[in-house]
Amino acid sequence: MEIFTYMESYDYEQLVFCQDKQSGLKAIIAIHDTTLGPALGGTRMWTYDSEEDAITDALRLAKGMTYKNAAAGLNLGGGKTVIIGDPKKDKNEAMFRAFGRYIQGLNGRYITAEDVGTTVYDMDLIHEETNYVTGISPEFGSSGNPSPVTAYGVYKGMKAAAKEAFGEDSLEGKTVAVQGVGNVAFKLCEYLHQEGARLIVTDIHKESVERAVEAFQATAVDPDDIYEVDADIYAPCALGATINDDTIPKIKAKVIAGAANNQLKDTRHGDILHEKGVIYAPDYVINAGGVINVADELVGYNRERAMKKVETIYTNLERVFEISRRDNIPAYAAADRMAEERIQALKQSRSQFLTDGRSILNRR
Repeated sequence: MEIFTYMESYDYEQLVFCQDKQSGLKAIIAIHDTTLGPALGGTRMWTYDSEEDAITDALRLAKGMTYKNAAAGLNLGGGKTVIIGDPKKDKNEAMFRAFGRYIQGLNGRYITAEDVGTTVYDMDLIHEETNYVTGISPEFGSSGNPSPVTAYGVYKGMKAAAKEAFGEDSLEGKTVAVQGVGNVAFKLCEYLHQEGARLIVTDIHKESVERAVEAFQATAVDPDDIYEVDADIYAPCALGATINDDTIPKIKAKVIAGAANNQLKDTRHGDILHEKGVIYAPDYVINAGGVINVADELVGYNRERAMKKVETIYTNLERVFEISRRDNIPAYAAADRMAEERIQALKQSRSQFLTDGRSILNRR
């Protein structure tokens, strides 16, 4: 892997390798872009097949966080960490404290949070060595469980998508097919039920389905049948890549808006949705409630302020749909363009400021 060639191609700023022999730490911190502010992104722990796979994942995820944070209107850049190891058996206190010292050494260029394979407890251990960490225990001033906040953002985003598709954002009387009824989706179902939406739910875990049926009078279907139900909105809230060649012909919904990451198996599937006239709420825009919430911890967490910021997901998606119409491009590409335009505008502003400053000095 030609690392510098790859980093130059996609404009990455920094790649940091961290190892601690005693604890077994092998971590890779990728910082993609800090134009808008310090890079914020979680720490993932995973058993990668190779070190190259781990590097590739860190780089890919860091770039994704740049776009997610920019589209959410946060003054934060994008970064990500991967720790190579089995989160079920390789963790220890020394590992995360050593990692915390590496983060501290970056002096605020990178701020971490929990991700796949890491927990609040792990973040607390990192916090022993650095303040550049979010998602820690509430007793340390954290926001606690992010699931309800993420769900609220998805709910607000779904209303924006409904407005684009149906001319109004009311979800009363709409049928929403929810795929996966985990912590985020269950709270989303609560918001939808309170507004008067009809729910069709599925999950590979039977108890999760039964819970939603009992709480919200939802209709349960088998996992493979969720795509073909008569619904106004399809809400993917489980695994990624559920919008693909096999499922798109089955989906009857006019709106796709859910909490899952990487919903499109490939970008061309977003092109197909655009051609079919299906309103798609890009995943990293609609599910940004969690990162918006933890970002508020950086200025002293205030729940009311954080929730107000999460509500801007509605207007962010309105902007995405506006760009999609303006430029006649799919929504996923419009979201990328919105993020890129914000970053580029600040880069140009800084460049002009430096040019003006040099001009003044030269006149002197």
